[in-house]
Amino acid sequence: MAFVVLYDACVLYPAPLRDLLVRLANTGIVRARWSELILDECFRNILENRPDLKPESLKRTRELMTQAVPDCLVKGFDALVEGLDLPDPDDRHVLAAAICAGAQSIVTFNLKDFPDEKLAPYNVEAKHPDEFVLDAIDLAPGLVTTVVSEQAAGLRSPPRTVGELLDTLRDQGLVRSVAKLRELFGVVDPLS
Repeated sequence: MAFVVLYDACVLYPAPLRDLLVRLANTGIVRARWSELILDECFRNILENRPDLKPESLKRTRELMTQAVPDCLVKGFDALVEGLDLPDPDDRHVLAAAICAGAQSIVTFNLKDFPDEKLAPYNVEAKHPDEFVLDAIDLAPGLVTTVVSEQAAGLRSPPRTVGELLDTLRDQGLVRSVAKLRELFGVVDPLS
């Protein structure tokens, strides 16, 4: 049975990272979950920060994500929210969704918002996306390199090489996992 993870809005916000995470979910390495509330937060922030993007295009992206990952939407967690204690009460819905989904991890950049001592009673841990991708590489290096190759090949506007995609993912916070991927691909880091 695949490891269950819940993707927080912040890791779904950057398009290249979102694409990678959805593609990883489709490999069967993990079973990725999220909620409508998480998607609301993600796409509200994208639209706020990128007014040049059309709401219809973002709606389509959201629909495609949900179609791409079978059974990704977590529902029925509302009753749990009030009873949870986190540093930021606005994040309680994320933990509630993770508990309801039976997730072992919440993949998030906001580790401080999900302290170990608050998550441990629910057998959930917060995991930075760099650590999450590194774990995926350790589990299935060939599968992850195939995913990255396919992601790069699918980029058309503008086209990107694997090395250029890795640069982008590194800039989005995947420092250690990109270093490992460069090693697997034999691609030199232009910053070294």
